[in-house]
Amino acid sequence: MGLVAVVLALFVLGACGAKQKTPALGQADADVFLFQRGTEELAKKHWLTAREYFRRLVDSYPQSRLRADAKLGIGDTYLGEGRIESYILGANEFREFLQFFPSSPRADYAVYRLGYAQSKQMLKPERDQTATHEAIKELKRFLDSYPDSKYRPEVEKLYRDARNRLAESEFNKGLLYYRIRNPIGAVSRFTELLKSDPEFAGRDKVYYYLAEALAKMNLVPEALPYYDKLLQEFPKSEYRKKTEKRLAELKKGPEVKKAGG
Repeated sequence: MGLVAVVLALFVLGACGAKQKTPALGQADADVFLFQRGTEELAKKHWLTAREYFRRLVDSYPQSRLRADAKLGIGDTYLGEGRIESYILGANEFREFLQFFPSSPRADYAVYRLGYAQSKQMLKPERDQTATHEAIKELKRFLDSYPDSKYRPEVEKLYRDARNRLAESEFNKGLLYYRIRNPIGAVSRFTELLKSDPEFAGRDKVYYYLAEALAKMNLVPEALPYYDKLLQEFPKSEYRKKTEKRLAELKKGPEVKKAGG
């Protein structure tokens, strides 16, 4: 029975091999075949199989008109796998594409996917933000270079998400100063954050804690505008009720000397 099983297995593998057979190296339109098969496998999310077809085209047909697109395909197979290691490998493929094909009409796609790959490597706000800085750099590169690209809306979203991640990290540093009762350090961090990223999605909490830090320093006139900005710009903020309460207290007069938590 063991011998029969082996024979049957070899028969199946041989049949599959015949079905998947690729043209011999140098055969006419072999590059077209490889690209078509790679594209089909990519659409099926068969990342490794698609990558093998694209890789063979790139390595074996340096003069093919499809080589640049196959290089992009390799990068897409890595991104499709959705792992940190594959994002790193994918980013490298897109960097190489831009090095080898800088004037390609699909250069905008390569920069977009490179920025996407970098954004997928970003860590949480409380951790190291090196990858976030890299993502911002690549996404800004796209925004500066391809104002009319069809990928721009997606890149703008990725860019805003990356900026928010970095701003969140900076906010946490300011909040630490606030919590260890160093209002001067907190004010410095919060004001710099608002200056560097005035579109930060979490500005409401920056306004609130900046105002609170200023109030702790007995700088109530300077604090009031930030409370007001929170109410005006974020009518549904989770800090709204606390802000309204603090404004009522602070506007009563100098007898209120201690800021709330």
